[in-house]
Amino acid sequence: MIWNPTKECMSRDQMRELQGKRLHKIVEYVYHNVPFYREKLQQMDLTPEDITSIDDIVKLPFTTKKDLRDNYPFGLQAAPASEIIRIHASSGTTGNPTIVGYTRKDIGVWSECMARSLTAFGAGRDDIFSVAYGYGLFTGGLGAHNGVEKIGAAVVPASTGNTEKHARLIRDLGITCIACTPSYALYLAETMEKMGITKDQIKLRVGAFGAEPWTEAMRQEIQQRLGLKGYNIYGLSEIMGPSVSYECDAQNGSHINEDHFFPEIIDPATLEPLPYGQTGELVFTTLTKEGMPLLRYRTRDLCSLIDGPCDCGRTSVRMTAIEGRSDDMLIIRGINVFPSQVESVVLTMEEIAPRYMLVVDRVNNLDTLMVQVELRQEYFNATMDTPAAIEELSKKLAAKLKSVLSIAAKVQLKAPGTIERSQGKSTRVIDNRKLK
Repeated sequence: MIWNPTKECMSRDQMRELQGKRLHKIVEYVYHNVPFYREKLQQMDLTPEDITSIDDIVKLPFTTKKDLRDNYPFGLQAAPASEIIRIHASSGTTGNPTIVGYTRKDIGVWSECMARSLTAFGAGRDDIFSVAYGYGLFTGGLGAHNGVEKIGAAVVPASTGNTEKHARLIRDLGITCIACTPSYALYLAETMEKMGITKDQIKLRVGAFGAEPWTEAMRQEIQQRLGLKGYNIYGLSEIMGPSVSYECDAQNGSHINEDHFFPEIIDPATLEPLPYGQTGELVFTTLTKEGMPLLRYRTRDLCSLIDGPCDCGRTSVRMTAIEGRSDDMLIIRGINVFPSQVESVVLTMEEIAPRYMLVVDRVNNLDTLMVQVELRQEYFNATMDTPAAIEELSKKLAAKLKSVLSIAAKVQLKAPGTIERSQGKSTRVIDNRKLK
């Protein structure tokens, strides 16, 4: 079943014509409402009149995470404050989050895109859908919630935590669909097995999984243990949230809602566009967004684009699974984490040397983060025989890290000189997760 055949099955010529009209309109909109973009375009000797088709997108400037950070909190907002009805935020490379405001129209577009995604997964109005993404500043919970209501299904806003209660609700309410991170799905499966809840006692059949990297092997394990079919859903708060793209039953790439989000693949070194099928950095331009439209936003995600009709009947361009990043960002339990965030905390503590290592692992199907830091020699000498002082410092650092990273990290204080040095480019991350 297809939620919106008019848009999802549009011919390529029709889609490109629509994209061209919307691109001109959005460039004109930001030119008059966002000083940052007006200055950028004027520096390039461009006006909205120079953008007449979707092919002209290559004339436009790129937008980066740094631009969002430099214009914190509302510098890139195009709509007046009176039109903003919701604000979400995601973590940035410093203590400042990325602030994204949504107008009523933006929320409507988001719900429409989520409806397309959930319908592609096989969900419908007769389903009971548990949304186990986090509700709050993170876009996952409310984004999925609105889409479930849009298709007329019953939503259970389970959010995260209290997994045993969630497992009982899945069994007792006959919940048929779930939206969560893939690692949480495996944790849920493990919890059910410990509680003695079997696949025969539950009715789960559809899983909408995203917000973190996962593998085909994880998909197969989730499907086997929960008795459902798992689908990938992709999004990022800067562009919209979950449902920028989605898998269909064919599961040959994720369909991009390209009437709203125009995709490009560029060489991250030269910034030149790359053809379909070639791996590079994914770039999005929001074609209809009012609150905070972005031109050619560099996601830093590495993938390729697939052209041509899909077996499901949709004609939209598809993106392959994310193969990695062109920067040093980690995604841990759906939260963006940058080594530079850790460094910003470490540098505020006089007891700790500017040496650190992030160790990421997956334990009991959930991502874990350990931050290793070295004590300064003088503090180490003064406290090596006082475990209480070490424990107090560890707790202090852990609290500061959580306030910046928005997730809990274990802290390991190490003796001076014990974190491995590199003669070349320093290594700040050890990722032990099995992502291949």
